[in-house]
Amino acid sequence: MTKVLLTGGSGFIAAHILDQLLNASHTVITTVRSQSKASAITSAYPSQSSSGSLIVAIVPDIAQPGAFDTVIQEHGKDLEVVLHTASPFHFNFTDPKKELIDPALIGTTSILQAIAKWSPTVKRVVVTSSFAAIINEAHVSDPSTVFSENSWNPVTIDDIHKNPATAYRASKTLAEKAAWDFVEDPKNGAKFDLVTVNPPMVFGPVVHHLATLEAINTSNERIVHAIRGKWREGIPPTGQAYIWVDVRDVATAHVKAGLGEVDGVSGERLFVVSGWFSNSEIAAVLRKNFPEDKDNLPEEGVKGGELPAKGERFGYDNSETTKLLGIEWIGLEKCLVDTVRSLKKVEGSA
Repeated sequence: MTKVLLTGGSGFIAAHILDQLLNASHTVITTVRSQSKASAITSAYPSQSSSGSLIVAIVPDIAQPGAFDTVIQEHGKDLEVVLHTASPFHFNFTDPKKELIDPALIGTTSILQAIAKWSPTVKRVVVTSSFAAIINEAHVSDPSTVFSENSWNPVTIDDIHKNPATAYRASKTLAEKAAWDFVEDPKNGAKFDLVTVNPPMVFGPVVHHLATLEAINTSNERIVHAIRGKWREGIPPTGQAYIWVDVRDVATAHVKAGLGEVDGVSGERLFVVSGWFSNSEIAAVLRKNFPEDKDNLPEEGVKGGELPAKGERFGYDNSETTKLLGIEWIGLEKCLVDTVRSLKKVEGSA
């Protein structure tokens, strides 16, 4: 079995990665920000925690230079794979440099530096990037633009005060570019290769021991709003990212790529996409599958949140990623049904 370091283990995507790794009997060291998050994870996996196949380490602030030094020094012996998912995804900030850019950029570079210095056995690092590092805001309405694994967001640090979405996209773009620059510079002494995973909007069921509806992950937040009646009088705009993927597929992509379960991914950006979506379609799926919630959901015919016509939106092509990973992407209806069922379990246990 493989020894894996997974950062940000209490995160939405990372919690599913952790579950997959432990179910496959791998040894996992995962990092979280606080003792309460650590306790939630160890309580959920008592046998793995007691056997030593799961170790939870606390890294309180990934924006601090050298944040991962202690973890790598203590647990880096025989470490083979690092899955770096820890990075903020939210729009509730006042200082984008301090609250988004620094954690994403410094967190990424500091873990790569620590691996290169103290863990020469690491063969591969997988960094969770984003469609935010692919999209170009100026071309979201241009049907001649086709975003793919080769596309890069041209955003710079000078753009971070434009709006929250741009600041978030800058954080992911700059962090991913820094990762590629690090492994490509021989002076850094990296003996590992790099893969990035670039999902768009990520929906999917939550891991119950880590979730509350009040602190739900940003992408699932719109689903919570819908089932709680916030869309009753009108469906909000979908936003500029009209493509999505299920969290379980994102987790699978990390595991397949990180643990070498598929060939040809070394040095690749994996653009994990299931398909198109809109808030209007989300509302329709919820109406169909959860008639008991009809009083909270927008009635059929309520306008808003529609997907732009083909001639008014970008295109995308992730065929190379699909071929490399061999994943049959989960469909939107199954994803939404599973998500709402998981959210209701969380609400019921609150």
